[in-house]
Amino acid sequence: MHPIINETKLFMFAQLDLDDELCRAVADMGYERPTSIQSLVIPQAMEGKDVLADAPTGTGKTAAFLLPVCQYLLDYPRKDDSSTRVLILVPTRELANQVFEQAVAINKYTHLTCGVITGGINYGTDHETLSKNCDIIVATPGRLFEHIEQEKFDCQDIESLILDEADRMLDMGFSSIVHQIAGEAKWRKQSMLFSATLEGRGVRQFAEELLKDPITVSADPSRKEKNKIIQWYHLADNLKHKDAILVHHLRNTVESCIVFVKTRDRLHNLKDYLFSQDFKVTFLQGEMPQDKRNSALASFKSGETKILIATDVAARGIDVQDISHVINYDMPRGSDTYVHRIGRTGRAGAKGTAISIVEAHDFDKVGKVERYTKEPFKARFIEGLRPNNKPPQVVKKKKVKVSGKKTKVKRKTKSKKKTTRPASPKSNEA
Repeated sequence: MHPIINETKLFMFAQLDLDDELCRAVADMGYERPTSIQSLVIPQAMEGKDVLADAPTGTGKTAAFLLPVCQYLLDYPRKDDSSTRVLILVPTRELANQVFEQAVAINKYTHLTCGVITGGINYGTDHETLSKNCDIIVATPGRLFEHIEQEKFDCQDIESLILDEADRMLDMGFSSIVHQIAGEAKWRKQSMLFSATLEGRGVRQFAEELLKDPITVSADPSRKEKNKIIQWYHLADNLKHKDAILVHHLRNTVESCIVFVKTRDRLHNLKDYLFSQDFKVTFLQGEMPQDKRNSALASFKSGETKILIATDVAARGIDVQDISHVINYDMPRGSDTYVHRIGRTGRAGAKGTAISIVEAHDFDKVGKVERYTKEPFKARFIEGLRPNNKPPQVVKKKKVKVSGKKTKVKRKTKSKKKTTRPASPKSNEA
């Protein structure tokens, strides 16, 4: 594997040897110069190299892989009998639609055609898309593999395979299907894998199995590109206290907001409660019909509805501008999920606010988030809504000498008064 490339050179799009049609479309989209990840990836990808890229959310990674593959398709026109040549796999329907929309926008002035294949859509729509032999297909792995098994989609002409948000694909259990799809596209000339993080063995092993001698790119976004997200948490005594803190922010500080919960039961309980408090809300959850998903997102994107309640199905793949707040009504199971959640605000250098409402049984996650993000995670209080209980005591380590043996570490905590809190709802999958 090649050394990590992280030195960003400043370019204009025209300096990247992109055709005028692509540069013109990018200008129409409002972009003057490439972001850090685009400046690093595009030259390497245009040389035909495999790419393993670490790209924070909101830094322009979609164009980083779309522009070089579109340039390749323009430089080497398709044969009359060839089918789809670029396949982009993404973990969620929402992300698939957003990547598809950006692919269409980038190819506004070219002859290249794009299609999208996702679950939750009528199979007749898929068949219509596949019959067009689009140059670029954006797809979720599960639905695409169904078409491969039914011999409705042929991978033999795939020249570029791109995996976006690979870490999320692993989290969602798509590893086996992605490997099978990659096996079907075994004649490809190039593979690219993008992930919000390359930490941990999982993503790197995934890359080793799918990429060939890749260039590893780690983007250090400029100050302008970095998310400017102010983060803090409120300690809550119980569920009623959480509701009061949430309502305070929704009434007084929020312009547009995603409220994250951990289960579908919790989502519906909170939705009903906020309706009773005269809030207009919409929601996203797992196993939701696609037309309802689209309707909920359209309402939120247009500003018709200012509050979106979501399980972690929405933690990635939703690119809505000007979300002022993300509120973690429930803390997520993992710190990486926390980062993806709050990444829905502060997009493309805009300012955003992330607020977590933390009960005692979740307080250990505060420290985990601090260690993972390497940023302070401080408490704030609302006058009139201060907690009655203090934060659980942090576990301290005390060395104890034991005669004739090595020094052992003994854990010691200060005793604390027990408090009664409402039981949390039984967890179920989002």
